[in-house]
Amino acid sequence: MTEGEIHLPEKNNTNSTRIFLARHGQTEWNRSGRFQGRSDVPLNDEGKEQVRALGLALKSTPFTAIYTSPLSRAMETAERIGAWYPEIPIIKEEGFVEMELADFDGMEARKWMSDHADFAKAWRDNPGCVRMPGPGGECLEDVQARALTALERISQSHPAGSTLLICSHNFVILSILCKAKGISLDKFRELKQDTAAFSVIRLQGKQYSVEIMNERSHL
Repeated sequence: MTEGEIHLPEKNNTNSTRIFLARHGQTEWNRSGRFQGRSDVPLNDEGKEQVRALGLALKSTPFTAIYTSPLSRAMETAERIGAWYPEIPIIKEEGFVEMELADFDGMEARKWMSDHADFAKAWRDNPGCVRMPGPGGECLEDVQARALTALERISQSHPAGSTLLICSHNFVILSILCKAKGISLDKFRELKQDTAAFSVIRLQGKQYSVEIMNERSHL
């Protein structure tokens, strides 16, 4: 095992799919506290260094396939990891794109709290079903539904025992982890997925379980 690489003992379960959920590296909007939905913000220098370390940590994981959100910050993360796997194609999957924040996309969090206090309270109290205002705005239930549909479809398209990498975003990954842990979306803040960190779940049919949460020792 080389420096920076993480060894993850694999639990024997040839009937399930092992899925690595990697969040993209840092962007300038992450750093400055701006809401980042579908806006296509690239990785900053820190984010590029983070995903270099992430790729090194995962370079010996026997991935069967790599899937990514089509947004550039996730695609670059997938490409940096995928450089260790030149024989594996990187497949774009719309189901893993970040939550549509609509009117709030690009807004500074502090301004959002002061200018939209009533909405902020509703989002704090019932985030699962509160929809973002504006054209195409989503709620967490929407995000979870499309992400799980994509995840189950992809899992079923590969042989049992496969190991998949999904490069995606904060709300997408947290919504999947809520399902895997069996908790309400209203409690999503109990979970965490840092930039360039990864979690590992198992999926068998429609049965989910969690192996690893927010692994970031490589950062």
